[in-house]
Amino acid sequence: MIYGNVDGVKNSFLEELENLYKVKNPKDEMCSVEVIETISRVSSIIEREVSIAIDRRGKVVSVAVGDSTSVEIPMLDIREKRLSGVRIIHTHPNGFCNFSALDLTALIKLKLDAIMAIGVYKGKIIDFAVGMITINNDVLDYEEQSNLSMEEVLSENIIHKIQYIESLIREKDIIEDDGERAILVGSDTKESLEELKELTKACEIPVLEMIFQSRNKIDPAFYIGKGKVLEIASLRQTERANVIIFDDELSGSQVRNLEAALGAKVIDRTTLILEIFARRAKTREAKIQVELAQLKYRMSRLQGLGTMLSRTGGGIGTKGPGEKKLETDRRTIRETVYDLNDQLKKIKKVRETQREKRNKESIPRVSLVGYTNSGKSTLRNNLCDIAAQKDIQGKEKVFEADMLFATLDTTTRAITLSNKGIITLTDTVGFVRKLPHDLIEAFKSTLEEVIFSDLLCHVVDTSSEYALEQIEAVEGVLEELGTKEKKTMLVLNKIDIATEEQKKLIYENVKDYEIIEISAMEGWNLEKLLSLIEENLPYKFKKCEYLIPYDRSDISSYLHRNGRILEEEYKDNGTYMKVEVDDEIYNKSKEFVTNIINV
Repeated sequence: MIYGNVDGVKNSFLEELENLYKVKNPKDEMCSVEVIETISRVSSIIEREVSIAIDRRGKVVSVAVGDSTSVEIPMLDIREKRLSGVRIIHTHPNGFCNFSALDLTALIKLKLDAIMAIGVYKGKIIDFAVGMITINNDVLDYEEQSNLSMEEVLSENIIHKIQYIESLIREKDIIEDDGERAILVGSDTKESLEELKELTKACEIPVLEMIFQSRNKIDPAFYIGKGKVLEIASLRQTERANVIIFDDELSGSQVRNLEAALGAKVIDRTTLILEIFARRAKTREAKIQVELAQLKYRMSRLQGLGTMLSRTGGGIGTKGPGEKKLETDRRTIRETVYDLNDQLKKIKKVRETQREKRNKESIPRVSLVGYTNSGKSTLRNNLCDIAAQKDIQGKEKVFEADMLFATLDTTTRAITLSNKGIITLTDTVGFVRKLPHDLIEAFKSTLEEVIFSDLLCHVVDTSSEYALEQIEAVEGVLEELGTKEKKTMLVLNKIDIATEEQKKLIYENVKDYEIIEISAMEGWNLEKLLSLIEENLPYKFKKCEYLIPYDRSDISSYLHRNGRILEEEYKDNGTYMKVEVDDEIYNKSKEFVTNIINV
């Protein structure tokens, strides 16, 4: 029986492959010359991978046909303290003999005796690659040899190696290393690549190497040049990296081509950001938004993705909906997207109700916006400590840490200003360069707090070497949200660790904002910031003096509930009150007003 994708393959080729079950292979060699020549010739003609599985007796136990870059590997019986007892020989009709990410993943996860790839191009066998399990510091690992000749492959006694590895497995407590080690690749700017490094660290992935290639034109097949692909493949082998992260968005076909050529899982910047969001999302709303963005991003790339959706894969890029099942199709994703959008609409209605209540109460709204890790959460916490209402001072603070996207959930708290009373202060999710469009779309319900704000405080990490680029990136997202023209203050944070040159550079290049320097961590200038916020907020209240008869205690109660009491005194003819009120409260209580202090 021939497994895999046999659609369109002539019966004569299928019969030829079927006959391989009758071939007896040497026990101590990888396989026979007849097997190599047959699968190479058929693979070259049909332009698909051909794979065979051979047991330790030399018997062919499986023959499979795949597409141009992959092949179905049968699920094997994996027992403890031993290898699977099966070796896989397969072709690479693209001419590259080096292992793909799926090859090496299968070798480790299925504990194959060995795996061999045959580079085939235009009917000719180019070279061979052989991979086998090995043990490094009691960790299950692999070793690979590439660009081998036919003679080198057939002269290797693999049975001795297999027996040696199994003896080590039996003697020691061997563990599988599931940790990921990354090489970063960029072609935009070195600054962007440095930020990718910080994003990778936020995912707790060690970065082994960073490679930059300046290109005017993107390669449609590999994104970077073919020579650079080979260089990275060699570096990946030397450094034992198992994930390659690109600084730009890749197409599904580029991911597959790169995985096949590099022998490691390949992800792009967008996938990395989505992964961080998936890990950090805490509230139900944030989790729904992240999953929605992931599904939309993956839907257009479903056919192109390789290891990222593999059942033998794991780690970064597979958290969330992608790991549910390999055969997730577009129809299923569309249905899930519809359901998630429906849930978000319900959450949006709750937000609208809360917002309408604040509108009715005429409470001014201030939002903290800015680049990720600029200090918004620290600033929000410290401002709440200074000016929060008594009944919310015990509320949990927003998580703050020196990392990108430490907080994803929008939180709104009420604080009290000295002259203008209660306002709401909202801490929003941080922005970043090349923020995935699907993510902006998904988070729009959260970012509506920004859209409906009376004042934006654009918080900037003044100590960053890339502060100007970060300001520009935030302005770009605000423009996409339609809030570019909204009243905005520039809050230069972290001035305690910024240099004079860094501050001067911002002042020279940013002219359209009212600017204030603060340190949220040290508490510098926070009172001045509150005063500046107060100056820039629209004043919607009247200060009125009331004299309310004692038999109209309902009016006193109404003013206590809805106004801001500045003074209160019990007199002979009634209760004297000085209260800040909006137009609605004033109209309902104006018959008891004795004096309007200011309008």
